[in-house]
Amino acid sequence: MNAPVNPKKLIKGALGDWEVVIGMEIHAQVTSRSKLFSGAPTAFGAEPNDNVSLVDAAMPGMLPVINRECVAQAVRTGLGLKAQINHRSVFDRKNYFYPDLPQGYQISQYKSPIVGEGEVLVDLPDGASITVGIERLHLEQDAGKSLHDQDPLRIVAGFLTDRKLASRPVAIEETLRYFAVDALQRTLPGIRLVSANPVVRGCRMVKTPAEIALMQMATDVTIAAYRWTQPRVERGMTGAEIGALMNAATRALGGAPEFALALIGPAAALPHGSREVHRVADGQVVLMDCGCTVQGYQSDVSRTWVHGAATIEQRRVWDQVARGQQVALAAARIGVAAGSVDDAVRRYYGSLGYGPDYRLPGLSHRTGHGIGMDGHEPVNLVRGETTKLAAGMCFSNEPGLYLPGRFGVRLEDCFHMTPAGPRWFSEPPRSIDAPV
Repeated sequence: MNAPVNPKKLIKGALGDWEVVIGMEIHAQVTSRSKLFSGAPTAFGAEPNDNVSLVDAAMPGMLPVINRECVAQAVRTGLGLKAQINHRSVFDRKNYFYPDLPQGYQISQYKSPIVGEGEVLVDLPDGASITVGIERLHLEQDAGKSLHDQDPLRIVAGFLTDRKLASRPVAIEETLRYFAVDALQRTLPGIRLVSANPVVRGCRMVKTPAEIALMQMATDVTIAAYRWTQPRVERGMTGAEIGALMNAATRALGGAPEFALALIGPAAALPHGSREVHRVADGQVVLMDCGCTVQGYQSDVSRTWVHGAATIEQRRVWDQVARGQQVALAAARIGVAAGSVDDAVRRYYGSLGYGPDYRLPGLSHRTGHGIGMDGHEPVNLVRGETTKLAAGMCFSNEPGLYLPGRFGVRLEDCFHMTPAGPRWFSEPPRSIDAPV
């Protein structure tokens, strides 16, 4: 690809000679009897929506499983192209709405494709040959055939009408985009739409042992990445530079980074940071909030320490937050309202002179949020939440304390409910001197 260019193939320009480089993207169907991430058949010519599994339909709780034969075919193709076969290959979400993908995103590959650079030798009619460079080859799910002249919501309306279901309540999942709801209402003006939360939240809030195991793996990756990153934080670094270290470690450990927030000094008093660039200095608080995804399930862990020696006040606030985490954990019991966990923490902080309630200095946000396939999902450990805690529910525990203009401390570890009570995904740190 770096061979010298034949001068005869250059185009003269006002500022010099130009080489024309043409890039092409070629889509090819992998030869397999079933789809890339489900067992549904790939037979061509079937009626619309016949070759569909629960995974393809994006039903709650359904997880994609990679087709081994498709991977083998990709590797064979790469070998035929004399290309680099990457030992590490990662799938990513490409978010867009299209009728052929009900989940609202395509599972594709972005930064880490299965096959890297290769080449194809092309023989020309005059007997000469040229080498065409291949940049990459990646696997992604796609529709075998798309019918662009169909209105997906009109099809849904027809389904409901044909089966005499249009007169019954139709439940809408809470993250469905408004344009879909609006189109359905315009197509069926008399339709009665209700919330699907009683069904969908029942699936999402209570995790299976397999889901909890994946969340544990994601958390283990994040903790290991923290242990690598924290000793490498140096004076003069910015939050972005620290976050880049964390993301690099997360990728090396097999996780897909979701976020790596690093707040320094007075920016740590703002739970989601500041636009100003702050640099690490001796005596400054460093607050990190990081998470990753493993096989579609997320982690969320926060750690706080001081670069250099901590002051008496910094140590006191750190210890109070560490105690706040334990207060929250002790309050999380099977059958209690989720909001009561938040209430317990605020009573404790109030006894220390913080607040009251959500006022600063103190805890200005909820004590925790639900977590699973999304980093933030229902329900929350927040005042007024009446949902009862049950085995399988997963939450963050992050009762930070924030002193505006000075610093903040947040320790965040997630836990899942068991019949015997809460169990940590990650053990909280023991002291400000051993923050990870």
